Amino acid sequence: MIECPHVTELPRPEPAPLTDTCPECLAAGTHPVQLRKCLACGHVGCCDSSAGRHATAHFEQTGHPVMRTFEPGEDWRWCFEDGSLV
Repeated sequence: MIECPHVTELPRPEPAPLTDTCPECLAAGTHPVQLRKCLACGHVGCCDSSAGRHATAHFEQTGHPVMRTFEPGEDWRWCFEDGSLV
């Protein structure tokens, strides 16, 4: 893992999750695979293994670069800008 400049720009403390699942999947009636939480605003979206790829879509729409896994027992972050674990 690297420490990218986007991590130092994140709000502290982390924002609370806005929902407990992917709202876009819920609205579409699809099943989210592996949830991710945006560390800039708390949006919860599904990973790229889901049909909607809503976590990536959130980054593309907002430019919020860093997300954290929202899966129980996991603790890692991904920076979309740098394309790496951070």
